[in-house]
Amino acid sequence: MNIQMPVTLKMGDLMSEEEFFQFCQMNDTLEFERDSHGNIILMSPTGSFTGGFNSKVLTELGIWNKENQLGEVFDSSTGFTLPNGAIRSPDVSWIKSDNWNALSQEEKEQFAPICPDFVIEIRSKSDELQYLQDKMLEYLANGSELGWLIDRFEGKVGVYRSGQAVTVHDTLDIDLSGESVLPGFLLNPGALIK
Repeated sequence: MNIQMPVTLKMGDLMSEEEFFQFCQMNDTLEFERDSHGNIILMSPTGSFTGGFNSKVLTELGIWNKENQLGEVFDSSTGFTLPNGAIRSPDVSWIKSDNWNALSQEEKEQFAPICPDFVIEIRSKSDELQYLQDKMLEYLANGSELGWLIDRFEGKVGVYRSGQAVTVHDTLDIDLSGESVLPGFLLNPGALIK
C-alpha cells in the first residue's frame, strides 16, 4: 500500500480564519484543512470504495439522527474551527442540537467555531495511520466526547472517549455503540463493507 502524508504548505499565521475561508471558496475543487499553527494541509480525494463506505456510515448516522432529532450530522466536506485554531473536516461528524443552536447563523455559514461532539475518521489508502490517530486526539483535546477511527486496511477500529485511554478492537465486525453521546446508535463497520 502506498501511504503518503497529506501535502502541508508551511504558512504559519499568514491567513486569518476569514482569509482561509475565502481561499477555500476560491479553490472549491480542492479540499483543505488547517492545523493549529496555521499551516494548510491539502487533502487528497478518497478512492471510490472508501467514498462509498463513508457514504454508508454517514447514511446510518443520518437515519439514527432523523429518528432521534438530537443534533446535526455533517459530511466530510464540512470544516470546523476548533478551539485550538485548527480547521478540520472529519469524515463524519455530529453536533448536539444545543451546541449547534448556540451558534449564530453567520458562524454556521463559515467554518463554525465548534468541535463536533462525535467524529468518525475513515482511513483511506492514502492516509497514514499516525496522522489520523493524531487528529482523533486533537478532536478529544478540543471538546469531542466520542470518536471512532475505522481502519479497514488493518481491520481495526479505535474508540476514542474524552478523558479515557483509546480502546482498539482488532475487527471491523463489531457493534460500535454511540454510548451516552448518541443513545441507541449502533454501527457495525464490517457489515457495511460486505
